[in-house]
Amino acid sequence: MSFGDPHNPYGQQQPQGQPGYGYPQQAPQGVPPQGGYAYPQQAPQAYPGGPAGYPGGYPGSQMEMPGGAKAARVILFVMGALQALGGLFVIIGGAVLGAALSDSSSSSAEDAGAVAGTAGVILGLLFIGFALWPILTAAKMGKGRGGVRVSGIIYGSLQTLFAVLGILLNLVALGASEHTTGSGGLTVISVLPSVISLALGLTIIIGLAKAGDYFRRPQY
Repeated sequence: MSFGDPHNPYGQQQPQGQPGYGYPQQAPQGVPPQGGYAYPQQAPQAYPGGPAGYPGGYPGSQMEMPGGAKAARVILFVMGALQALGGLFVIIGGAVLGAALSDSSSSSAEDAGAVAGTAGVILGLLFIGFALWPILTAAKMGKGRGGVRVSGIIYGSLQTLFAVLGILLNLVALGASEHTTGSGGLTVISVLPSVISLALGLTIIIGLAKAGDYFRRPQY
């Protein structure tokens, strides 16, 4: 008896409805068909924001800092460095003034020199200590969370407040000196630092306020 003879009615035949090897299997009723052998499989879904050069990423991958936050970070570094330099100049100026007054033969001048030197050191150290606030805030923005963002916004708000006060004082001085010849131009020039400080403070506030998604990103 030959099992391979197709004309033999008693030979072993392949059951109907069963596909052979290499063909997709028929899915039961109500179940969507799945890709079988020799059929392309569905590619796994990639996460958005993957590293460069790869089609996908993974949850919590590194997120680029927004442009506004970058600008705020640079301003914070610059303002901190300028405040630290200002503190050093105050310390040096107080020491020079104290030394100059100490050389006087008058006892009151010597006392004033000692007070000036001590005050210069104290104010200079306060300036330097205050300068650490924007510098540390800017340094932690790369890996910081919402607390760093709030710290930067508070610093920008204080800078804006002092800038507005400076502008108002200069405008009052400008109004009071309208009848004085040649003093108006000096007052206009003196208001420029306050205007620049106001613009920088607003840049810090706006840049960090719009970067909430960056500071709320998941970190692993």
